[in-house]
Amino acid sequence: MSETLAFPRSTRVSQMQPSSTLAVVQAALRLRAAGIEIIDLGAGEPDFPTPDHIKRAAHAALQEDFTRYTPASGIKELKEAIIERLAEDYGIDYSPAQVMATAGGKQAIFNAIVTLINPGDEVLIPSPYWVTFPEIVAFAGGQSVFIDTEPTDFQLTVDSLEAHLTPRAKLLILNSPCNPTGRTIPPERFRQLVEKAVEHGLYVMSDECYREFVYPPMKPFCAGQLPPELRSRVLIVGTLSKTYAMTGWRLGYALGPEPWITEMIKVQSHSTSNPNSITQKAAIAALRGPQEPLIGMLEEYERRRDFLIPALNDIPGVSCLWPEGAFYAFPDIRGVLERSSLNSSIEVQRRLLEEYHVAVTAGAAFGSDGHLRISYANSLEALEKGVERLRAFVERLS
Repeated sequence: MSETLAFPRSTRVSQMQPSSTLAVVQAALRLRAAGIEIIDLGAGEPDFPTPDHIKRAAHAALQEDFTRYTPASGIKELKEAIIERLAEDYGIDYSPAQVMATAGGKQAIFNAIVTLINPGDEVLIPSPYWVTFPEIVAFAGGQSVFIDTEPTDFQLTVDSLEAHLTPRAKLLILNSPCNPTGRTIPPERFRQLVEKAVEHGLYVMSDECYREFVYPPMKPFCAGQLPPELRSRVLIVGTLSKTYAMTGWRLGYALGPEPWITEMIKVQSHSTSNPNSITQKAAIAALRGPQEPLIGMLEEYERRRDFLIPALNDIPGVSCLWPEGAFYAFPDIRGVLERSSLNSSIEVQRRLLEEYHVAVTAGAAFGSDGHLRISYANSLEALEKGVERLRAFVERLS
């Protein structure tokens, strides 16, 4: 019998944690494989199909044998389509040298952080935060500095940002609308935050993966609308995954200062090379084609939100702020924990899945253990069932 040897992991990778959100998806899949009906409120994935005109463009690319390598940063036509979309929607202008396409928004974020951060550099991250931000910072050798936003209803303020600025701070990450809270930074405060960061010599990465999903009366805002003197230190990260229901297609992008983009392309050329060639053609159709599917998705998300938040607030021990964007609720469950023998959101997540077959994500994964993240990228019927089971779970604990 051969002896099992411990794998000699690299120091940087050993400091990273597996994705908590993907772990929930995998756990739910295992139960489904056993024939159990799961109400999946954990995955941050649109439940809508990719629009037909996008799929037709992919089919045409196959028929035309568009299956070879492309430039690492994406084909020229795709870069132009990204620029055109932002120009039409936000009245802003970028050059092709300031744009790159990536294998999903996550790769754009990875490229951005590893090209900017050196060991010991500080990255300021408002908390709660998307689970991947601090893991990439750790991989780059940087230090995540979390700014607690719960005292201000999950809104980052200029004062709280200034209180965390040090000579080692190099990057501020802004995510609006926010995963996991759904809170959205008003444009004027967004500008003030970037001004404060730039004043202290920081760069800013604006994660805008949920930019188009903002509920009235708020309107979508893009960091490219900032004045040129601020834009020179700002990188925009976007994705087609959420906006066009293309999660599995893996197409993201970044726009920013040309020197930063150039370094990011260098990293990509030695890692994944170009984004999928067929997906690039589909992305062009998405960006240049009809945008009505986005309107329909937003309206449906708003309808689900308007059911879910009051329903959550009606459960004893649960309270939830109204999200202005994205498709997540982030209810506070500390009232439930206080009246039970449970000690953490991770225990709640586990027992909800195992005993009531509802998948949610523990707030601990996002730096806020007293909360759960609930995705309403699922049908209204599924949300109703999920809330009923959550209520039954809470009542049994009382």
